[in-house]
Amino acid sequence: MSFATSFTTEQIASFSTAQIITLATADIAAFNSDQLAAFTTMQIPAFTTAQVAGGLTSTQIAFLTTQQANALTSSQVGVLQTAAIAAMTTNDVAALATAAVGGLTAGQVKALTTSQVVALTSNQAGQLSSTQVAALSTNAIAALETADLAAIKTASIAVLDSAQVVALTTAQVNTMGTAAVAALSTAGIAALSSDQAVALTSNEIAALSTSQVAALSSKAVGALETADLAGLSTNDIAALRTSQLAGLATAQVAALSTNQISALGTAAIAGLSTDQVVALTTAQASSLSTAQAAALSTKAVAALETADFAALSTNAIAALSVAQVKALSTNDVVALSTAAAAALSTAQVAALSTDAIAALETADLSAIKTAAVAALSSAQVAALTTVQVNNLATASLAALSTAGIAALTTNQVVALTSAQLSSLASAQVAALSSNAI
Repeated sequence: MSFATSFTTEQIASFSTAQIITLATADIAAFNSDQLAAFTTMQIPAFTTAQVAGGLTSTQIAFLTTQQANALTSSQVGVLQTAAIAAMTTNDVAALATAAVGGLTAGQVKALTTSQVVALTSNQAGQLSSTQVAALSTNAIAALETADLAAIKTASIAVLDSAQVVALTTAQVNTMGTAAVAALSTAGIAALSSDQAVALTSNEIAALSTSQVAALSSKAVGALETADLAGLSTNDIAALRTSQLAGLATAQVAALSTNQISALGTAAIAGLSTDQVVALTTAQASSLSTAQAAALSTKAVAALETADFAALSTNAIAALSVAQVKALSTNDVVALSTAAAAALSTAQVAALSTDAIAALETADLSAIKTAAVAALSSAQVAALTTVQVNNLATASLAALSTAGIAALTTNQVVALTSAQLSSLASAQVAALSSNAI
């Protein structure tokens, strides 16, 4: 038996520093709870690290009062056995000096129980280093009180790995603050669930960098509230991947500002679903650039609401491919402005279906460039209504090919005015069918 067990509490309380450092680890380990409690807060720092490491067992550490725990130095805390750390009461953990908490090794941090983590104060949490935070288990991360998580330095937040980020509760995400959210790694951001994304505040979302926004999962982006999505910068929007945009709900698409729509890349535009295209507002449609309009899929063009198609700029309509023009509905063609009709290329006009040709308003038909009119096929000419024929400008009529003239029906020829007939070239007159004449 160690002679240390014979010391009275009064004797222990009177030990000098010189006497304390002569105690063997076996003697310290032999002290009972009353004897250990007799050491004053002035005496506790006198213990050497060797004495603490070898003498304070997991059983004895539980005997410490909160005042004694508070007196432990960072060096002393740093050498405690992991079993001793795990055995500390929550009150003692909360009593540790902030410097002492900073002295915990990664191994000791891993040994902390969830109850001990809950017991940490905000000041203590604020002392955690990057190494210590990285050592916290996912259960420990989830156990951190919101105020404690918010107190952790951004440099330490930056080391959270994907598993730790996934472990964050929605309450923690909602209160961690803009600086902390901005400090998360792209891998951490990519790990956010849809529920966590919903929990982000508008300010936290606004604090995300462009690379962080690009790292969000499609489900996370799809979970963002419309107001939060609308708060993203144009650079953030431009950084969104096609898969992220594909996950947007129609309400989210409709909530995007015209500047945000303009910022979308052509690949993103090409990836829009028909439902998303239908959700576009007239203002959004009018903001599409020529490159964006040209990037729309044929299904997307066909899905555009008539008002939205009419809102496309003249340059945007002029940029449509032949395949896109073929996808236009008769309602779209009716909605063409005269300026837009005038901007149509020969290839675009040639791509119009016979129904589309017949749907052109007379002013729009007359506005089409003569070179484009000259390219009209026989079937397209035959599809013209008598009203359209009657209102054709003489320049347009003169531009018709002889094959086009030959395709005119009797009713169409009857609809021609004297001025129009007089404008026909001799070759065109000769091309008129006998039935038409």
